[in-house]
Amino acid sequence: MLVADEVCEVLDLDRILFVPAAEPPHKSPFDLAPAADRFRMTALAVREHPRFEVSDIEMSRPGPSYTVDTLATLRSLGDLHLLIGSETFLDLLSWRDPHGVVRLARLVVVPRSSAGFASQGSAARTVLTTLDLPDFVHPGCAADGEIHSAANGRPLAPLLVHAASLPISASDLRQRAREHRSLAYRLPGSVAAYIEEHALYRGEV
Repeated sequence: MLVADEVCEVLDLDRILFVPAAEPPHKSPFDLAPAADRFRMTALAVREHPRFEVSDIEMSRPGPSYTVDTLATLRSLGDLHLLIGSETFLDLLSWRDPHGVVRLARLVVVPRSSAGFASQGSAARTVLTTLDLPDFVHPGCAADGEIHSAANGRPLAPLLVHAASLPISASDLRQRAREHRSLAYRLPGSVAAYIEEHALYRGEV
């Protein structure tokens, strides 16, 4: 939430759309709360922010929730940015049709505050080269204004945004819920209350 708010401000975005995945292809269903509960928790979390919204687009689509399909559906809304963490960026080549993803939306990559990200390192260079992406640029620099090239169809350079974040992981939060430990200040109060009320994550091993 903190990252999304800062990115929204830095890039002056019209809105941030949160899209809970009905069936995440890279996660075991045993590690997750039911999709309907995850949607309701997301809706609770974003309801007080004027530029945050939650979408059920992946809830209403059968089968695994692939980002490329979601972006293709949302494309008619205008220019899209896809906000991802730096660890996710390095895993991008394992996604379905990653070339399609970077053609449909401009990547906004946010390094995790507790870990370094070598934007010019070999792992990042492999992703950039494989997907024919230009080098990272920072918001406000000259290259940030470039547009898609009609000549070669090359996607926009990914934006590297060093936004403030908290050193909290989803697995840590689920562990705390399972052990009946406090979630205060780690989640919106309404979401923590929902987890408690519905006894979520208590069955994990």
